[in-house]
Amino acid sequence: MNISHIEHIGIAVKSIEASKKYYEEVLGLTCYSVEEVADQKVKTAFFQVGDTKIELLESTSPEGPIGKFIEKKGEGLHHIAFAVPDASKALQDAGNKGIQLIDSASRAGAEGLNIGFLHPKATHGVLTELCSK
Repeated sequence: MNISHIEHIGIAVKSIEASKKYYEEVLGLTCYSVEEVADQKVKTAFFQVGDTKIELLESTSPEGPIGKFIEKKGEGLHHIAFAVPDASKALQDAGNKGIQLIDSASRAGAEGLNIGFLHPKATHGVLTELCSK
């Protein structure tokens, strides 16, 4: 799969505006981007921490994946994302190894990345995202 680094850690929040205060005022981080990904029914906010980013995820619809996640589990860690050279190829490789996929091919995500998810039932409970530029 050739993972180069942890691209980001996704954290589901009820409100980006309310949550940003903790990351900025307590941890001293700077939010450098807020973006809506309409087809995923989510608004994102990013903070850079070394080579890794923190992504806050706020649902724009209760029917979206983040809205459903928060309803079921509450706010908190949602996923870990790994950088790979080609997300579609990495998904195919994982599928060929018997890993259950959420996405069979990559799709457009925040920050212009190509993304795809591995099902947490196949990854020991951790929703895993694969990202490429």
